Amino acid sequence: MLSRRNPQLNKNGELIHLLSIEGLPRDIVTHILDTAARFVGVSDREVKKVPLLRGKSVFNLFFENSTRTRTTFEIAATRLSADVINLDIARSSASKGESLLDTIANLSAMAADLFVVRHSESGAPYLIAQHVAPHVHVINAGDGRHAHPTQGLLDMYTIRHYKKDFSNLTVAIVGDVLHSRVARSDIHGLTTLGCAEVRVVGPKTLVPADMAQMGVRVCHTLEEGIRGCDVIIMLRLQNERMSGALLPSSQEFFKSFGLTPEKLQLAKPDAIVMHPGPINRGVEIDSAVVDGRQSVILPQVTFGIAVRMAVMSIVTGTLRQAQGDRGGEEQA
Repeated sequence: MLSRRNPQLNKNGELIHLLSIEGLPRDIVTHILDTAARFVGVSDREVKKVPLLRGKSVFNLFFENSTRTRTTFEIAATRLSADVINLDIARSSASKGESLLDTIANLSAMAADLFVVRHSESGAPYLIAQHVAPHVHVINAGDGRHAHPTQGLLDMYTIRHYKKDFSNLTVAIVGDVLHSRVARSDIHGLTTLGCAEVRVVGPKTLVPADMAQMGVRVCHTLEEGIRGCDVIIMLRLQNERMSGALLPSSQEFFKSFGLTPEKLQLAKPDAIVMHPGPINRGVEIDSAVVDGRQSVILPQVTFGIAVRMAVMSIVTGTLRQAQGDRGGEEQA
């Protein structure tokens, strides 16, 4: 039974779907990050598996192209010992006109336990969550411009790993905020965890007019936006989502908003640089920064596996069951 106030929670306030960071209680977000910390070490084991999802079927439904997210979800499910099914959307019945809900109904009949969904339409994972059986769970792997909650959570994990406490941090989110579901998820995550200041940085054409209502400081120059920052999150220019002339050129964008080693000096000396990927070198970020000592872009990917393991084990209730049976410590 879904909570009327939050469709991600059951009547006991437990997480059963992950659709958005928005509206999640702080203790649930923290629980996901704490659980992920226990899974990070699984990657260093000789046998990189734990049995939490043994016997469960995870269906990856990516209606949009993805490399990083899809692969890390597949690795995460495999390391939890799940059976993983990657649906080839281009060759599926969906490409022949079958409705989204009919596709889900047919896959549910194949004993699916968990759907990982990426879709170009905002709200698609919510629609699916409303129509699956109570024992089936849904994780949003990115929907339209709306949300990308596991990316937001792995960004929160990365920041916490390097900076420990959010309460004194200044974080800048730079670039194509208008089209970025990652930016929205990061803002919700940062504000939920008590970040001191969140800045949104970009040209006026790429920053939504209502962004200040989300509790952030809007800056339209890179220099103002990253000065004194502890964390800089660079965003990809999403040309595939743009309509009309929002930018003169990618070269002009890089000149004004591209992060170079020289501009990075405006941030704190120990500032970290993040990017959700894929990276466009020379468009939003200079190669010297990507490969530099302050970049934590590759650790983000590594942490993403652990975060997605945590989310899967929590929403399915298998972590809760393991903790009840054995205290949960040896499981992760």
